[in-house]
Amino acid sequence: MNKVSAYFRDSYRELLEKVTWPTWQQLQQSTMIVLIATIIITAIVWVMDLGIASGLQAFYSFFKK
Repeated sequence: MNKVSAYFRDSYRELLEKVTWPTWQQLQQSTMIVLIATIIITAIVWVMDLGIASGLQAFYSFFKK
């Protein structure tokens, strides 16, 4: 039990003393980068989905009666 409490105490001390937390400006900049990347990746997946759906629709039209 002593090792567990020492682990949590050391973890807490490390978070307070050794971790360099980002500034508000750095946090906003990182958030914007993630947001823009998410929008770009979403657009790419959407275009790929449209292309595959169109391709499959054309493929299935060959087997329609």
